[in-house]
Amino acid sequence: MPIYTSSSESDNEPSRPSRTTPRPRPPRLLGSQRPIHDILGGGKVADVLLWKNITVSASLLIGMTVIWFLFEVVEYNFVTLLCHISITSMLALFIWSKGAEFFNWKPPQIPEVILRESTFREVASTLRVRFNKILSKLLDVACGKDPGLFILVIAILYIFSVIGTYFSFLNLLYLGFICILTVPFLYDRYDEHVDYIADREFRRMKKMFRRFNSQFLNKIPRGPVKEN
Repeated sequence: MPIYTSSSESDNEPSRPSRTTPRPRPPRLLGSQRPIHDILGGGKVADVLLWKNITVSASLLIGMTVIWFLFEVVEYNFVTLLCHISITSMLALFIWSKGAEFFNWKPPQIPEVILRESTFREVASTLRVRFNKILSKLLDVACGKDPGLFILVIAILYIFSVIGTYFSFLNLLYLGFICILTVPFLYDRYDEHVDYIADREFRRMKKMFRRFNSQFLNKIPRGPVKEN
């Protein structure tokens, strides 16, 4: 269904292309022409977030869902749950190892290194790089280099603060984990549609900010500027 816009909005919003002409590529939401797999680091962490390693991604999602269910729905205590898991695991290994002596079963083989150091280093390095980029971007926004983006960030943080009053920390943590495992994957598949919608809404917000700036902020009286 075609959408018609007025002439005053045509300068600020990209017009929808017709069915016969291909739609021009809008600016990418993340501000980079690289694939999202490279933006996420291009390693094992990116494979998990983009569901290229389905086994690991599904295992993390199921495991986090089970943890959320036990703590939030069943209302397990962390110490109690940890002790019950340890008791069950030790009993299973004890029965397995003793049964192997009497019934000639294959005894349990416990590896010397369960979690490799390289895995922790890769995860920590990826998190450090992402955190530094996000922190530097927030500092640039806080300095007022982009007023439109500054107002957008303030609004998003306020929305998060309101959401935090209605959800517990565990619910927010689980919701954030679900978003981490789903948002990059969905953006990787529908990036062109998301970029077009984000570019359109960002242009509208910049137009609203210019109108607010011209009608209110520019009318605030300012003191005389002292010359050096």
